[in-house]
Amino acid sequence: MGNNTINDVERWYSLVEISEHLGVSKDTIRAWIKKDTIPYHKVGRQYKFRVSEVDAWVESGQSADADKNNTEE
Repeated sequence: MGNNTINDVERWYSLVEISEHLGVSKDTIRAWIKKDTIPYHKVGRQYKFRVSEVDAWVESGQSADADKNNTEE
């Protein structure tokens, strides 16, 4: 018993909230979703994000390449 995991569950962020968290526009987030670069989850017709996953993505340096056109592949 004594299991407090419900308090540890990370809530889902909306597209608007994650754009505010990162300080970029909603259109930028949508472009990253189209390129499949930013970590996201689709819930019905909405996109949802976990801040921990997005922060890890930013810290990994992958976000630095998200705006580039990967033509060399």
